[in-house]
Order: sequence, then structure tokens, then C-alpha cells
Amino acid sequence: MTTFNDFGLHADINRALAAKDYTQPTPIQLQAIPVLKQGRDLCGIAQTGTGKTAAFSLPSIHHLLTYPHRANPRSCRMLVLSPTRELAAQIAQSCRDYGRFTKLSVSTVFGGVPINKQIRDLSQGVDILVATPGRLLDLIEQRALRLDDVEIFVLDEADQMMDMGFIHSLRRIAKLLPSRRQNLFFSATMPKEIAGLADQFLNDPVTVSVAPQATTAEKIRQFSTFVEQKEKQALLTAVVNRENIDRALIFTRTKHGADRVVRHLAGAKIKAMAIHGNKSQAQRTHALQAFRSGDIKLLVATDIAARGIDVSGVSHVINFEIPNVPEQYVHRIGRTARAGAEGMAISFIAPDERPYMRDIERVTRTKSEPMPLPENFSELVRNLPKPVQPPRDTGSKGRNPQRQREEAVAGRGDANRGGGQPRGERGPRREGPAADGQPQRKRRFRPNRGKVGAHKGAVKRVG
Repeated sequence: MTTFNDFGLHADINRALAAKDYTQPTPIQLQAIPVLKQGRDLCGIAQTGTGKTAAFSLPSIHHLLTYPHRANPRSCRMLVLSPTRELAAQIAQSCRDYGRFTKLSVSTVFGGVPINKQIRDLSQGVDILVATPGRLLDLIEQRALRLDDVEIFVLDEADQMMDMGFIHSLRRIAKLLPSRRQNLFFSATMPKEIAGLADQFLNDPVTVSVAPQATTAEKIRQFSTFVEQKEKQALLTAVVNRENIDRALIFTRTKHGADRVVRHLAGAKIKAMAIHGNKSQAQRTHALQAFRSGDIKLLVATDIAARGIDVSGVSHVINFEIPNVPEQYVHRIGRTARAGAEGMAISFIAPDERPYMRDIERVTRTKSEPMPLPENFSELVRNLPKPVQPPRDTGSKGRNPQRQREEAVAGRGDANRGGGQPRGERGPRREGPAADGQPQRKRRFRPNRGKVGAHKGAVKRVG
């Protein structure tokens, strides 16, 4: 039986693996590491949760240690591109773990956080840089980073990177890379059109595939329930209360839908948090930390998190809404049953989502087990608690936009009844009566020319 020691990796890497109690490589690691140690380009296809990060980071760190030299200022020796901030942060953390007994430096750059700190981190040069394409190009345009010293170029989740519209950014980045470099592509799916696009970046690559494309993990039990869209929230509340959930990821199709699910769960006294593109980086980091630590058991996410969350102990994945891309379903449910564990995937299927589910079953070559609605489901729908209202945005200078809208609507109603100005016209300003019944005098605006302000008399000269 092959172990990590059989790969001939650097002693400091083996020491780090032993500290994490990693002894036996996964199939993708078993096939990829020897090829990458030879310096070949590689296109690795493996379902999510099979250890792709270690498959490319271990031989890459071995290369950096075998040919040691300090990175030049404003440059990096290894560049890893990731589609999401969360995935970038996790890749960087894995590289730090595997290089913990070395002096290799690891940095991340992505949007949503101040760029100045990232510029300072890059000023002295770094060995391993994990980045999202947008922020990487921002740093290049500001002359805070150059890519002509890159020895290893890694594109993780290659199909999603290209499918999300990053292809133009990738082409710009590729032109800035040196011609002599090692290229690594890793992805869970590789449709033909994406594979053809990837050929433009790879040079005589070795293709490693450890599972058929778009297959799901064997230890994931898949269930589906047919339900009306408007009744899904009641079904979710019932499933959460019924199932023995350690941690559950709940996927919605839209950002506002994710927030709406969280508010409904809060109304039912069920604690959950949302993570999606409209959240700030601080909010997304806080939600992930709370999910990892167990402070919350439910994390509601859009597909931005389908490939960016690597949290152990996810027992359930709930598809509140079915994705319209079959490959996305694979990535969603791949968040459970990781590292050999078992998991459960439950899908809520509305009538208009049935074609999506048929496409998923055809591509994955699996069929989910039917899960009937709860016996008292009609009563659960009727008694569903109202959602918690979102915090009111008071706007700038203490204004309340909601109250302003209500007053505007009321004003239009009065005008239409003949009691006010016609719509689109503004009448003269009226002053309300004073306390003694006499009309108030209109205050005259006096321009303040050449004076400090109203506090001028309170300012005392000192010294």
C-alpha cells in the first residue's frame, strides 16, 4: 500500500503530513504527485472532496524547496488562481499547513478587503500567491505585482473559472506569465468546450481522471421531495427539526432568496446565517467561522460557496432550489461525505424544476430516493411562523426611507382625492401653527460669510 513517504517528497513536507496524521494518499494524489514531480503539465479531473489541493500543493512545495531562492520584490514563484475568496483562503491555509516547517511565504489577494495591506505583503516578494483574477489584475495595474518570475501556475476549479466569465481575465494573465512554466489544471468537471479552452493554457499535459465526469460521491444518500415553491420554507423548517443535523449547507439560487430563508428560519427560532456575493468579506468570514466552530449548524449559501467551502462534519446538503446546471449539483452535494464520511443530500423540487432534476439524473447517472412530505404538512404550512424583518436602513442623516415612501404614497392618495397637489407638482411650503395659534414666521436664511461657525464664541485661544 502506497504512503506519502513513497513519493520521495522533501523531509519537511513529510514532517508536516505526519503532524496532520496524513499517511495514505487519495487516488488523485496517487496519480498526480509523481507526474508533477517530473515537471509535466497536468489536467486533473476528480470529484470534489478527493484531495485536489494536496495533489498540486505537495509537489509544488517540493519543487520550491528543491530549488531554493528568494522571491524577487513584487513577484511570486507559484501562482494559484481561484474563482472565489473562500476557496482562495482555504488553499492558502493548506499551503501554510504543508509548509509549516519551511520558511516559504504564502499570501492571498482577493477583493472585498483593503488593497494597501496586500500591496505591502507583496512588496518583498512571496513564494506562493493564491489569488482571485480581479484583484490580481488590480495589483498588476498598480505595478504592485509582476508575473515574469512565476515557475508554477495553478488553476483550481478550472471549469468554473472559465464558466463564470473569467476567460478574458485568464488570457490577460497568461500573457504576463513566462513561457517556461509548469501549468496545473484541476477541476471536478471538464465539459468538452471547457477542455478545448484549457488546451490553450496547457503544454502537452498529462490528463489524470480518477472518476467519471459529473459523478457524485458514493457515500452520499440522495433524496428528493416534490413540493410547491411557496411551501418550501415550511418543508425546510420541518426537515431541520426532524433530521439529526451536525452541520447543513442550504443552497438557494439567488442572494435575496438566501437572506429570505435565514429570516424565515429566525422566525421559527432556528439559528442560521447566509453567505453570498452581496455580503462583505468580513460578514462572509464571520459566517464561515461560526459554521466551522459549530456556533451555527445551518449555513444558507448561493453557488458562490458550492466550491469554496471545505468544512469537515457537513452531514447534510439541502437544495432549497435546484440548480439549472447539472455540474453545479455535483459541487453542491460534494460539500458532504468528504474524506470518507457519509452524508445526505435532500432536494426540494418545485414543478418548474423537474426538468432540471431530470438533467441532473441523466448526467450523474444516479436517481435520488423519493422522500414523502410530512404527514401534517398542510398544517405546518398554515402555521409557518412569520419571517423576522430585516434591520431597517435609516439611510443618511437619520432619514427613514420606508417612512418617506409611506408618506409619499399617502400624499399621492390625498392628491388623487382632491385634497392635495396634483402628482408631479409641488405646492408652496406651509408652516404649521405656533403654540399660541398664530402663524409661524418663516425663518430667513442668513449666509455665514467669513465666520468660523455657530461655535465661534465657544472657542478659546490657548497659549
